[in-house]
Amino acid sequence: MRRLFIAAAAVCSLSTALPAQDAAAKELTLKPDTANPLMFDLKVLTVKAGEKVKLTFENKGSIPQPHNVLILKPGTLQKVGALANGMLADPQAMAKDYIPESDDILHHTKLIQPGQTGTLEFTAPAEAGDYPYICTFPGHWMMMQGTLKVEK
Repeated sequence: MRRLFIAAAAVCSLSTALPAQDAAAKELTLKPDTANPLMFDLKVLTVKAGEKVKLTFENKGSIPQPHNVLILKPGTLQKVGALANGMLADPQAMAKDYIPESDDILHHTKLIQPGQTGTLEFTAPAEAGDYPYICTFPGHWMMMQGTLKVEK
């Protein structure tokens, strides 16, 4: 009888256990730099590997320019930048939000018009490293860039 009671108590305690809560996403905000609106205000964003991230871009710069935000694989900044430059010859570039086709792009926003806000929600890569982020609106990527630093 005692064993039955202990077993029943164990089952009851399991069934009343609360489910694990999902960790809240780390919230990050980027915007055009006040001194140079063709640069991001933050050059480095730091997250933990596998962490949920909510990245918001507020396009409230002093120059009314559209922008986007692309997060790239490490070591691919120049390659994706060259693809962005090549979009100048694409008559559909604006409809594509000036986002080149590339497997090196991990995440991206749409083109964010002046005064608007865009948000990316993603899980940070599992591998630690430096992941470039850029704006690929024509002529922007060479200056409008930063690093998403993923740490273990």
